Amino acid sequence: MAERRSFTDLFEEHRQRLRGVAYRMLGSLTEAEDAVQEAWLRLNDVDASTIENLGGWLTTVVSRVCLDMLRGRRARREESIDAQLTESRVARGERADPESEAVLADAVGVALLVVLDTLTPAERLVFVLHDLFGMPFTDIAPIVGRSAAAAKQLASRARRRVRGSSASSDAGRARQREVVEAFLKATRAGDLEALLAVLDPDAVIRIDGAARMAGGSADAADTPRELRGASTWARQMIAMSRGMRFVQPALIDGSVGVIVAPGGTLSRVLLFTVANGTIARIEVVGDPTRLRDLDISVL
Repeated sequence: MAERRSFTDLFEEHRQRLRGVAYRMLGSLTEAEDAVQEAWLRLNDVDASTIENLGGWLTTVVSRVCLDMLRGRRARREESIDAQLTESRVARGERADPESEAVLADAVGVALLVVLDTLTPAERLVFVLHDLFGMPFTDIAPIVGRSAAAAKQLASRARRRVRGSSASSDAGRARQREVVEAFLKATRAGDLEALLAVLDPDAVIRIDGAARMAGGSADAADTPRELRGASTWARQMIAMSRGMRFVQPALIDGSVGVIVAPGGTLSRVLLFTVANGTIARIEVVGDPTRLRDLDISVL
């Protein structure tokens, strides 16, 4: 019994790291907990004395479980993206503690979770294990059934998707980011004066029907809405943003924008047109087809 308790203690020492690995691979706290639990069950089915490196063994098991889950998720993507998003949100809400998931998503980075979701299962696993957790390619290769050289190529492809291909030091983009971050700061603080200062007086906001429905508009249907003049809609923007979680700047189609991704699942994006140091236009996109076609990378 004492030996079993010691064995349990050893597993608990690795639990947080395993959960971190699984969450970055799956983007869902519920599924991450399931993967870690599966590793515990498998550990109970083997002779512990034959395991030389418990941490490495557990990481490998959790990784393989996550890879199977990712492949199963990808196979189901023959369904419409609307069905996937609904299924994902329901699944996340059933068992995961929303506050714990919010804290974890903030720590990992909402933009990173969104971009990781665009990778193939093998690319995602290799990138997470190597780039985020420092696992050597020689150890990763058997998990994905590739050579170490092939695993390295997968990581390189994933890295390009995550980070984008164009230089983030571009002066114009840096200025875009300053303006977008000022916009976010003002809306989060509920500072109307600061928000109006970053908006062109004639700024236009266009919200598509899907984004209006996601924001709780009862009369949204599929009809987009366009408002002109910052003073006519700035206060409403603050009201909509109050209490909003999982919001982060990201590079969207080469320009700085904002993603809204509850629990790491992309829900809406805000696309900005910046002119003369102020925001001239905001487009709020929630249409699943358009979201899927956007090229998003981490700033």
